[in-house]
Amino acid sequence: MANTKSAKKAVRKIETRTAANKVHRTRMRNEVRRVEEAIAAGEHDKAMAALKQAEPLIARTAQKGIIHPNNAARKVSRLNTRIKAMAQA
Repeated sequence: MANTKSAKKAVRKIETRTAANKVHRTRMRNEVRRVEEAIAAGEHDKAMAALKQAEPLIARTAQKGIIHPNNAARKVSRLNTRIKAMAQA
């Protein structure tokens, strides 16, 4: 348990940041889920539109340090690859 004044303030700051990060992470995951659902349904146009919406959110999440930049790049790349494979099939 935090005893000093600065440690108590640090705990408050961490709680605030955690709440904000949770919002960004959840929103990003929801957008990624929309892309994956469109891919699973076989709707190429809908998947492309969803990816166009999800990509900036994923990048912003990485930029804010909520996820690692390589993780963001990997997510976008894999979604893009799946959509391209869907178009060729």
